[in-house]
Order: sequence, then structure tokens, then C-alpha cells
Amino acid sequence: MNVFRILGDLSHLLAMFLLLVKIWRSKSCAGISGKSQILFALVFTTRYLDLFSNFISVYNTVMKVVFLLCAYVTVYMIYWKFRKTFDMENDTFRLEFLLVPVISLSFLVNYSNAPMEVLWTFSIYLESVAILPQLFMISKTGEAETITTHYLFFLGLYRALYLANWIWRYQTENFYDQISVVSGVVQTIFYCDFFYLYVTRGRG
Repeated sequence: MNVFRILGDLSHLLAMFLLLVKIWRSKSCAGISGKSQILFALVFTTRYLDLFSNFISVYNTVMKVVFLLCAYVTVYMIYWKFRKTFDMENDTFRLEFLLVPVISLSFLVNYSNAPMEVLWTFSIYLESVAILPQLFMISKTGEAETITTHYLFFLGLYRALYLANWIWRYQTENFYDQISVVSGVVQTIFYCDFFYLYVTRGRG
């Protein structure tokens, strides 16, 4: 495993921790899209179904468990622990607009029709668009102050490092995963839009 992937994983994990800390300290989920967090939890669930059947390394297993825990704890805090602070009226993006095409694409464009492979492909496609409910919420409310700059920075850094990881693997291993790369580029574009919205809305 190269350094870009390790740093990317750590950056992603740090972003999730920062979001959890923000919610816990402020006792508020204001400005956070619960629907995006549900999609991220679904991403990790479908991607890590092999957690107990396909051991790769201690690092890999620990990271899978931690990502799953962080995702579900975040959802719990939004919809149960601090649900009174959750802005449900503005978190109105219709998830079927994402889930239906993603599910369809997972069956049509994949490396194998084996169930685990289809679910892995689904998780890759879904992750690339999971941020859209959050973007929609920011656009609707005109506010981005409640999403911290640190959380946004480390999410963006995670994507940038994974792009570097793919380039490195292609150069050193001649490895190219078209589904991951294309989906990752799409996701990176959305995160760039996320940063743009934060800066423009936050200063407005």
C-alpha cells in the first residue's frame, strides 16, 4: 500500500471524526444533511460486507470497522440523539433520484455479476454522488457556516490523495481501475463545488 492511499484514508477518517466532534460539542446537527450521511453509511455497508470473510490485513480490517462505526454513529446522532436540532425541512433531496440510477448502473457496468462485486460497484458509484443532498441543502438554505472548514478541507484532501494513489499505482504497477477512477473524478468535481459553495455562501 502506497503512502497516498494511507494518507487518503487518514484524511477521510479525520474528516469523519471532525464532523462527529462538531455535532457532539455543539449538541446540534444544524446544516448537516442526514440524507447524505445515510448514503455514506450505505456506501460503507455495501463495500465492507466482506469484513469477516476476506481478511487482507489488520490495517484494512481496523479501518473498515472504524469507518462503519463512524458512519452509523453520525446517523444515530442526527436522527436520534440530537434529532430536535436536525433541519429536516431543508434536507429534502429525493434519494430515489440517486439510488435508482446507481442501482441500475451497478448491474449494467461492473466487472462481474457476482453479488459481492455488484454491491462493491454500487458502493463506488453511490459514494461519488452521496454528497449531493448536502450540496442541495446548502443551496436551498444559502448557508454553509455550519459545515466546518476543517471537515471540508480533509474531505477534499482525501479525494486529492486518492487521485494521486491511482496515478501512482498506474505508474508503478500498471494498475488501472476504470470504475473507481471515473467515479472518483466525478466525486472530486462535486467536492470542488462543495468548497466553492462554502466560500461563496460563507462570505455572503
